[in-house]
Amino acid sequence: MTRQFLLSLLITCSLIFPAMALSGDKPGKKGSTVKEVKAMSEKDQTALALSAAPTRISKDAGVMIYGADGKLTEVRKSTNGFICVPTVMNLPVPDPMCMDAASYQWLTDVTNNAPKPSNTVPGIAYMERGGSHFEKDGKVVMSGEGAKVVKEPPHWMVMWPFDPAASKLPTVPNPSGVYIMFEDSPYAHLMVYQDPNKMK
Repeated sequence: MTRQFLLSLLITCSLIFPAMALSGDKPGKKGSTVKEVKAMSEKDQTALALSAAPTRISKDAGVMIYGADGKLTEVRKSTNGFICVPTVMNLPVPDPMCMDAASYQWLTDVTNNAPKPSNTVPGIAYMERGGSHFEKDGKVVMSGEGAKVVKEPPHWMVMWPFDPAASKLPTVPNPSGVYIMFEDSPYAHLMVYQDPNKMK
């Protein structure tokens, strides 16, 4: 995974989360913007990126961090097929993500406006520090226009075309901690909260 991964990831995030600004900060501190993220040291950005996944994943994962120019660059090569980044969404709280090759393909397809994901196996992505989504009219939606931002607790995702009708799974966050995000899109995927009791 190289700069092509990086560019795809950034473009994808701008498509899915257009109303937000990339961020990254340490717990308990006021949130930062992407301009502040790139000012963080390589060590701090790396630690933030690796905090996205369980140690069994992060210990061998690759890492991309922001340079002084605000662009992501690879600082550690992956030996397990996972890549971690310090932040992916435009929020004033940390939201690092760590993902495998199939999830990368899923994101590439979104970036290229493919009619549906082309990964041939389910992808796995981790956000152990949580994230956020857009909600509008009681649904989780891909676009932020006219929608509100809702915080997600720590979770992992299965990037595979889940069908709500066939699976009978919920399509909005609920006490079970499992739901299908983007139900009205070919990019519907499974969200699994690590601790449903932490739902806000």
